[in-house]
Amino acid sequence: MPVTPRRRIGEEQRPAQAVRFTLLGPVRAWRAGEELPLGPRQQRLLLAALLAGAGRPVPLTELIGLLWDGDPPVSAVNAVHRYVGSLRRLLEPGLPIRSSGRWLVRQAGSYLLRVDADGLDLLRFRDLVRRARAATATGDLPAAVDRYLEALDLWQGHCAEDLGAVASVHPAFAMVEHEYAPVVCEAATAALRCGRAGSVLLTVRQAADRCPLDEALQASLLLVLAADGKQAEAIMLYQTIRARLSDELGVDPGAELRAAHQSVLRGSPAEPRGPASTGSAAPPAAPLPRSRPPWIEPAQLPPDLPFFTGRELALDQALDTAHRVGAGLRVLAVDGIPGVGKTALAVHFAHRVAGDFPDGQLYTDLGGFAAHGDPADPGEVLHGFLEALGVDRHRIPASLEARSALYRSVLSGRRVLVVLDNALDADQVRPLLPGTSECMVVVTGRSRLIGLAAAHGARLLSLDLPSVAEATACFLRRVGPARTDVGVAVVEEIVARCGRLPLALALVAARAASRPEQPLTRLAAELAAAQGSLGGFDEEDSANAVRGVFSWSYRTLGAEAKRVFRLLPRHRARDVGTAGLASAAGISRDAAATAVGELVRARLLDIRGRDRYGAHDLVLAYAAELHRAGEADRSAAPRRSYVHSRRSARPVARPVPGRADAHLEEWAF
Repeated sequence: MPVTPRRRIGEEQRPAQAVRFTLLGPVRAWRAGEELPLGPRQQRLLLAALLAGAGRPVPLTELIGLLWDGDPPVSAVNAVHRYVGSLRRLLEPGLPIRSSGRWLVRQAGSYLLRVDADGLDLLRFRDLVRRARAATATGDLPAAVDRYLEALDLWQGHCAEDLGAVASVHPAFAMVEHEYAPVVCEAATAALRCGRAGSVLLTVRQAADRCPLDEALQASLLLVLAADGKQAEAIMLYQTIRARLSDELGVDPGAELRAAHQSVLRGSPAEPRGPASTGSAAPPAAPLPRSRPPWIEPAQLPPDLPFFTGRELALDQALDTAHRVGAGLRVLAVDGIPGVGKTALAVHFAHRVAGDFPDGQLYTDLGGFAAHGDPADPGEVLHGFLEALGVDRHRIPASLEARSALYRSVLSGRRVLVVLDNALDADQVRPLLPGTSECMVVVTGRSRLIGLAAAHGARLLSLDLPSVAEATACFLRRVGPARTDVGVAVVEEIVARCGRLPLALALVAARAASRPEQPLTRLAAELAAAQGSLGGFDEEDSANAVRGVFSWSYRTLGAEAKRVFRLLPRHRARDVGTAGLASAAGISRDAAATAVGELVRARLLDIRGRDRYGAHDLVLAYAAELHRAGEADRSAAPRRSYVHSRRSARPVARPVPGRADAHLEEWAF
């Protein structure tokens, strides 16, 4: 998601049709607050070159060389004129043809874009750096740090990064890009001198990640880490940098990096060397006070379930994973059929171990299987996490990769528990994983996240149905002690009618608790009257939650898998093979195998042996409902066609969105 540039100083006094540009990241432009479509790539390249000129004329020959990489066509000059004309009219709508307008003018074989520090982030950056250096020269180091951070905050990526490889090799853009790293080092120097290492740590981390072979930046990061109380991390980082230099360049660390390492080992970090252009005389290095950055300890866990019972074996496995400290990032991935209690287990476990993660707990519902909308975008989730961790929203980068890197940097050295509920797949989870062994991640999802186990060593925990004893205890605890005098046989019948599914048990127990005057025998009779359908879980004031959670899995299926699913109740045996499903659906065995794979991933089918599959009784009841509704819809089709032919002015009735039968129009046997 693009980051909207913030209002600059003095912007409120600018004309209504003021134009602003950004070059320090994607090339973008705004007129009167509205972002402008900048047209084809060559037109954007031309604009970027003019912006890199920063108010100075750019020769026409240089523009032609940039646009056609030294091999221009005969019509190159005319093409440049056309691009210039298009940009002029884009910046000033209604501008007469051949008029130069206010912003883009021609000067003696060159073009110039009239911009100032209020209209171009590059000029604003340079102005802030000048002010920071002036503050350093007068000894006002805290003000200098603030100005440096404000300047570096303008960088939303590499210079003109949306224009491809040319932005990294063309001199006009490379020269701009080279202004970034020295300023980061200057900011680190000023912060170290005034004991504000924590305030620049995130900025220096980002810069070091962006320029992994820049030894001056890496030296600055070592010293800032040590000054912020992270000496062990600084020492480990030096070993990583030394190995990287050896592997990629075949060289050893230079003098500046070695000196920073020795300073860290001595416990009295020296200042990194600033560029000679600052013009300030650095006082002798002195021991620097350590600082800690402001840290917000998020506590985002949902409330623990007061009726949680059982699951001792699953909790033991989860606790065993939590206690494996120092063996890499700890990831626990819990999977299971809809309604089996994955979220309840994850949240209960998270509350149980929250004390082991004193730096906070993050939680989000990834919406992998949700009633409405698409699964959560990892980039949006990261934006929310970073804000929760105290990162200013204006410093959150636009790209997913950059946000993920910043997220790992923020969590480095911290002990934070991350709970990612209702994941769709491993790809949705990967950008949300911290990079440090001090943290732990708990993921829930209907599919087994084998990719996380293979790539990140996640422990896979498949949650099965609770035992009869656990299900009975859970039900009785929910209905309250006043109802425990009823016969055990009645409670066991209710548990059996619910298929021991925790969600179904919770719904029925809530119904019982809301009717204290009615005996549980009546509740058992109501479930029996439903004759194995999901109607026994209908509620007067809300939708049927059991039907709902199954439908969320069903809607992720392809058409063939949906059809196979609806035919499952025809098989009376405990389990069925691929050949039987193919025969019932009238499809090839390969097509049936593909459908079965989808159903297993959505947890509407369980693997019960080699090429043997089965489903929970309530899942089969849901499939039977779909099948009956589909048959009814199909039998009504001739009547609807007759009505339509007689009353062509009246459209055929369609399902109403949001109703339980809204998806019937998809069914075709």
